[in-house]
Amino acid sequence: MANTSQSLRRAALLVSAVAVLGLTTACGGGSGTVSSPQTQSGTAAPAGGDPSADGSGTPVTSSTGSETDTATGSNSASTSSGASTSASSGSGVTSSSRCHTSELKATVGGNDPGAGQENFPIVLTNSSGRTCTVRGYPGAAFVNASGTQLGPNPVRETGSTATTVTLKPGQSAWAGLTFSNPEISGAKTATPTTLVVTPPDEKDPLKVTWTAGAVPVSGNSSSVRLTVFSAGTGA
Repeated sequence: MANTSQSLRRAALLVSAVAVLGLTTACGGGSGTVSSPQTQSGTAAPAGGDPSADGSGTPVTSSTGSETDTATGSNSASTSSGASTSASSGSGVTSSSRCHTSELKATVGGNDPGAGQENFPIVLTNSSGRTCTVRGYPGAAFVNASGTQLGPNPVRETGSTATTVTLKPGQSAWAGLTFSNPEISGAKTATPTTLVVTPPDEKDPLKVTWTAGAVPVSGNSSSVRLTVFSAGTGA
């Protein structure tokens, strides 16, 4: 009877030892294998939680550009002079085809006012004996009798699309010069004697006598704006 009790006691101890060993192994004690954490499918939100960004991390921008002030005068180029205009996606015209300052005559056409704006065409005419081109914006500045510039440099209209204008001898191209009427805007004014015009990509300017009176030079709505050249005279 005693031998039977001892045998049962040893069997119970053996079962307990096996159970403890099994628990130790299950808890990762040295030789156990730990499975990788599971992941869930789906698209993560953009970093920073910016709702205006797409899934690639690149901000999504509007397809429309910023607004710019637009002159309300003659917006379509007159082609009565026969000058031709062509769009170009290249880097620009070559120096051999570009109209140089010495080959051009500058004039300022009549004012075409509208909606509180004063609008003047700056006209460049090919006075040489060869065909040449102009493309882009003119340089411009108002100066007084002593040659001092009045007001800041004009602002370029960013909405303008540059095209290459081919000018045969005697043909013209024009760019718009516009500003708010100072009597309406309340801007401070000065009366220039000369408009200095520099053809695109040239360094030497042309001088045109300014006879249209006072121009805004500072204060509210004092910006003078320029457009790119188009074929014709703007008339």
